[in-house]
Amino acid sequence: MRWRLILTGHNDAFFNMAVDEAIMELYPILKMPTIRLYGWQPAAVSIGCFQSLDDEVDIKECDDSGIDYIRRITGGGAVFHDKELTYSIVVGKDMVGEDILDSYKMICGAVVKGLKSLSIPAEFAPINDILVDGKKISGNAQTRRGGVVLQHGTIILDTDVDKMFTLLKVPDEKLKGKMIQSVKKRVTSVLYHMGHADFEEVASAMRKGFEREFRMELEHSNLDPQEVELAKRLIASRYSDHKWTHRR
Repeated sequence: MRWRLILTGHNDAFFNMAVDEAIMELYPILKMPTIRLYGWQPAAVSIGCFQSLDDEVDIKECDDSGIDYIRRITGGGAVFHDKELTYSIVVGKDMVGEDILDSYKMICGAVVKGLKSLSIPAEFAPINDILVDGKKISGNAQTRRGGVVLQHGTIILDTDVDKMFTLLKVPDEKLKGKMIQSVKKRVTSVLYHMGHADFEEVASAMRKGFEREFRMELEHSNLDPQEVELAKRLIASRYSDHKWTHRR
């Protein structure tokens, strides 16, 4: 079976999330396992499918700063997407197994292998994180529909925790300073470990990691015209829709 590698570069949050969903929705028709590598421009905050935007995100600060905000179809918490490489994988569940934890281990294993090819000693931390020396360098989220698995996750190239906490709300403002210091101690980046953080270099490493984990060769490809058209419809009907973003 042919596996695709799609490099869509840096795009806004609406495009990024709509394309991930479009690839997933059309997988039963196109039947092409897909790895997509991408970035975010402008920076964005995404929230999990079941979160409340108003509870999690300072919308005014995002608007004032030109930061997108969007609801994912995957679960998990709020994420600030800025200096990072994001991957998504869409495959049939038969390729990663029925067990959720096993599938996380396999897919995150590809990211771990990619980071290790950069001499970054990463390791999988159940259920869905990747750590280096006990610090988080990648968070991941998954959803399943009709026998199709979509998982996407971040590889942190550089961190700006102070900026992140201007965009995300915290339960207690009095504890905000301590929370910032705590996160700084628990999060790391490619830049910290390599002294530089080149998007293309990390993308190349991720390609190697997925090829090694799944024992296949990725073939450079473009989105299918059906995926492009569906993504456009999803942007209009869901991801740029106020009701979807604010639905909880």
